[in-house]
Amino acid sequence: MPAKPITVATLAAMKARGERISCLTCYDASFAWLLDDAGVDVLLVGDSLGMVLQGHASTVPVTLEHMAYHTACVARGRRRALLIADFPFLAGATPERALVGAARLMQEGGAEVVKIEGGASVLETVRCLTAQGVPVCGHLGLMPQSVNLIGGYRFQGRDADSAQTIRRDALAVQEAGASLLVLECVPAALAQEISQALTIPVIGIGAGADCDGQVLVIYDILGLNPKRPPRFSRDFMKGSSSIMEAVTGYVTAVREGSFPGPAETPY
Repeated sequence: MPAKPITVATLAAMKARGERISCLTCYDASFAWLLDDAGVDVLLVGDSLGMVLQGHASTVPVTLEHMAYHTACVARGRRRALLIADFPFLAGATPERALVGAARLMQEGGAEVVKIEGGASVLETVRCLTAQGVPVCGHLGLMPQSVNLIGGYRFQGRDADSAQTIRRDALAVQEAGASLLVLECVPAALAQEISQALTIPVIGIGAGADCDGQVLVIYDILGLNPKRPPRFSRDFMKGSSSIMEAVTGYVTAVREGSFPGPAETPY
């Protein structure tokens, strides 16, 4: 019998049982098949494709058309993993634009959840989407689409005021109806506090080991980053004989809690 598809309810139950959630970015059908077969719980079609596939310096140039296309590719390859697609830059700037974007990502792309960056500024949009039956994943901490505003890819929430803003926004995004939350590049203690305070699953990236799950860019875990890899990532190809073995190693490390370790937890 094929494995039962993973849903947002599945992830909520995993959080309640204390089972860690594994997530990786994915941009095509072949990797979708492989990641799904390796037991990855969530496939994220991230706008990170603008950097790792298209060669841009940031995620900003990625369009809704790009996201719908790559989401559809992934949808054709996956069988059980939950499929999340990013809203690209400004696609969720207003509730009206977000509804149009969600329709494309879900109807054309096959996405089951849409992810949107931001806190207080996107609450109306989150409420609008969820009222129309669109599951939403929030994204706080380092928000790559705001890199031009904040002046680079920097850890967030390291001072009392910014940490309090992230706490407040996390609760507000949950109250607005989000089903999941990604926390990127925030101190481990802050991420742990937020994960324990929220009832929805919190997926960390550069946020320590005490989130409900972890996500990384697939190319980073395979050692395919031509630049210096992020401090919070790990090359799982080292010591592995195949990509499948590397991905399985990542899933196991997340589930056992051995990733991220101290070396991948800068703050």
